[in-house]
Amino acid sequence: MTLVDAPAAAAPGMPVFAAPPAPAVRFAGDRRAYWRLLIRGAALLAVTLGIYRFWFATDVRRFLWSNTEVAGETLEYTGTALELLIGFLIAIALLVPLYLGFFVVALNLGAIGQLSSVLGFPILAFLGQFAVYRARRYRLTRTIYRGVRCHQGGSALRFAVCAMFWWTLILLTLGLAYPFAQARLERFKMRHTFYGDLRGRFEGSGFRLFLRGLPMWLLVVGPLAFALFYAIVAVDWDKVTEAASSGGSGSEILSQIEALSPNLYSAIVISIVAVAVSITMATVLFPVFQAMILRWWLSGLRFGALTLRSQLRTGQIYGAYLRFLGYGLLFAIAVSIAAGIAYFALNVVLSAAGKPELSEIANAVTGVGFYVVAMLGYSTIYQGTVKLSLWRCGVESIELEGLAALEAVKADGTPSSALGEGLADALNVGGI
Repeated sequence: MTLVDAPAAAAPGMPVFAAPPAPAVRFAGDRRAYWRLLIRGAALLAVTLGIYRFWFATDVRRFLWSNTEVAGETLEYTGTALELLIGFLIAIALLVPLYLGFFVVALNLGAIGQLSSVLGFPILAFLGQFAVYRARRYRLTRTIYRGVRCHQGGSALRFAVCAMFWWTLILLTLGLAYPFAQARLERFKMRHTFYGDLRGRFEGSGFRLFLRGLPMWLLVVGPLAFALFYAIVAVDWDKVTEAASSGGSGSEILSQIEALSPNLYSAIVISIVAVAVSITMATVLFPVFQAMILRWWLSGLRFGALTLRSQLRTGQIYGAYLRFLGYGLLFAIAVSIAAGIAYFALNVVLSAAGKPELSEIANAVTGVGFYVVAMLGYSTIYQGTVKLSLWRCGVESIELEGLAALEAVKADGTPSSALGEGLADALNVGGI
């Protein structure tokens, strides 16, 4: 036993307790440094009218990757802002003709044009899923650990088809198919994910996630389902339609409806209450849902014999959202005070200069400026509280088994193009 293992001052016969082992995965990033990065990025986004976002995204990824340690060694992100910019420009060049085609068809072909507008949404949704898969491939091929690159194979077109099928089922089942969709899509992604020559896989159970999420689904969707059932059973809609089409003044129509179907007003009240309850439950339970999904996803990841387990606590996610609400409230107060002072000062100055007619223009410009500041501010606060906490808490909740599997990994894979990342950015489906 060395001096490091036991203090020299330990008394003879006294039990010596070894220091607890360092966690296999930890996040070493400084929160204040991350806030400085976010504030600088928000300021440059405003000055450059959003062009800086490629450099901003690269800085954020480098900070998160380089401060995430696995078995004492950090991840490395090798992507560049120029790659993201070029990928975005190529994606825009591909999307502009598509948008123009939708616009021209909608103008010139009457009913066919209206149908094309309806079909435009699923087409863009399909492209969005295609972009999500290709963007993930780009980020993986720019992620290096111990000098070995991660990479991803598989067909993005096939993934997009599968994703559209599952999202259709999610809509038809009012969300009940979501756990099974997540399990199937994660299996597809992880089956084609590699760390060097070590293949990944996903073992999370969709049925287990379904059972865990079912109580939350009942609390959110249950009130709406009850209100719909009551409206169908208790209200005579044929008589309501007959009264509405009978003509007369508004008060006469309402009187006829009340006489023919007295349960209509109670159905309306129940529907309003149900919507309020559902929105409240969805807001309160969203952190629980997010923590459950993140814990389930992390615990299902595998790379060969390497097994991940997550002990993420729901209270950590609640804390992140409470910080966001607190900082957001303080920021809203500060912006409101600053906006009021600016409006008052502008009106006083313009009135003193004898140009009151310019006050409307000045107020409009000031309003746009404060709107931009507010949006960038809330985005910065959200990233500094919720997004960072999700990353930090998720990373620090991981327990690893079978780390020896990483010792025999051989380098494999090549960098992927940034087109998928640019397409995801253009379609607003990108992520960290």
